[in-house]
Parts: sequence; C-alpha cells; structure tokens
Amino acid sequence: MSQKLKNKVAVVTGGSSGIGLAIAKRFAQEGAQVAITGRNQKSIDQAIAEIGPNGLGIQGDVSKLDDLTRIYQTVADHFGKVDTLIVNAGVYVVGPLADFTEEQFDQVSDINFKGAFFSVQKALPVLNDGASVVLLSSMVNSKGIPNHAAYAATKAAVRSLARSFSVELLDRKIRVNALTPGPVNTPVFATVTDSPEGAAAMMEAMGNFTPVKRVAQPEELAAAALYLASDDSTFMLGTELLLDGGLRDL
Repeated sequence: MSQKLKNKVAVVTGGSSGIGLAIAKRFAQEGAQVAITGRNQKSIDQAIAEIGPNGLGIQGDVSKLDDLTRIYQTVADHFGKVDTLIVNAGVYVVGPLADFTEEQFDQVSDINFKGAFFSVQKALPVLNDGASVVLLSSMVNSKGIPNHAAYAATKAAVRSLARSFSVELLDRKIRVNALTPGPVNTPVFATVTDSPEGAAAMMEAMGNFTPVKRVAQPEELAAAALYLASDDSTFMLGTELLLDGGLRDL
C-alpha cells in the first residue's frame, strides 16, 4: 500500500461491518491508527480481528450524545488528535408511506441524521486543524424511490450537512465532503429481507437497475474514502463524490 495515511488517526463510525469495515481496513493498511464504533460488541471484536493491531473498537450508539462524548474521549486517550472522521453509521429502514410508523421514522432519523450531525459536533475538540470529514450519504438523496421517503430524506440531510459544515469549519481548514454510493454489497440486504435467498435476489435486482448491472463492492467505497481522507483531495470540500454505477445520471 502507498501509506497515504501514515501516522494519521482515523475514526470510522459504524465501522464493524460493510462499508465502514472496508474503510477501516483500508485505512489501517495505509498506515493509520483506526478507531471504529458500533452498537454490537461481538461485531466490533470480529472487526478488530480483521483490522489488525492498528485498530481500536469502541462500543457506542451515535444517536446518544453521551456515547459520542465517551467515544471521542477514548480515542483521544489512546491516539490523541484525529485527522480523519468517517461518519458512516446508519440504518436502512424502508417501507410504504401509508404504513411507515413513528418508531421507524425516529429510528432512521435519530441514527442517520441526528447521529451524523452530532458525530461531527462532538468530534470538534479532538479534530486536528486541517482534518478531513467524510459523511456517507446515498444516491437516493436526489432521487424519488418508492418506500424510501424517510431514508432518502435523511441522506439528503447528510448531503446538506457537508455544505454547511464546510462553511463553518473553513477557519480551521477542516474539509467536509459527502461520499455518495449507489447499491453496495453489504449485510444491509439481510436486514430488510426474510432469507439469504431473498437478500441475494434483492441485491441482484438493485444491481440490475444500474447501467453497469452490478452493485459496488465495499472495497470500491474504501478507495474513494481514502481519496477524500488523504492529501490527494485538499482542494475538495463541501461537495460529494458519487459512486453509483451511473444510476443517477445515465
């Protein structure tokens, strides 16, 4: 590896599986010390075994401000200041408008939107000046898709946060960008289907929607996150890097 993040410290929220884990592994390979967060301790332990000795796992819920304060204090105690923050923790809650419950709405909003907002706010005391912040959005942030109203709205909010945060943090030279994927091969499909076969069928169907006729691999998102986290993207802020297989524009 190129060691683009040598001697850097990175935090990846929701880093115990899927895109977050792929990013954490790539960052560790590139020389960074990486702290991941997640709500399930067993999943965190399994992820750290994959990340290796440069990894630190911290259990916590990004929708709870006390947890975020504790997470960043733990990172500071172990690694010091943070150079890169990947705000990846999220849930995929979908359903028809007529049947969507308040509980579902609160779940997706509290983690995807509130969690993203305060993941950045609570990180400010430990972020180095000149740090890079990457918010994980989704290509549904600008596309109407049935059953996705609440989820899409949270991801549009995340895209908006990248703009607003960038302006507010200019004086500290902290860059904030959104990484916006289309469908990705992650365990999320299993959370909204009843069987492994159903998850595989849903992933195949979503892949067929894209012009390239496949879903992305988490490692492809990790490569994009590395670009945003490294000095290769120092002139990029307040915008989004779109990796959706051409789904939005073709």
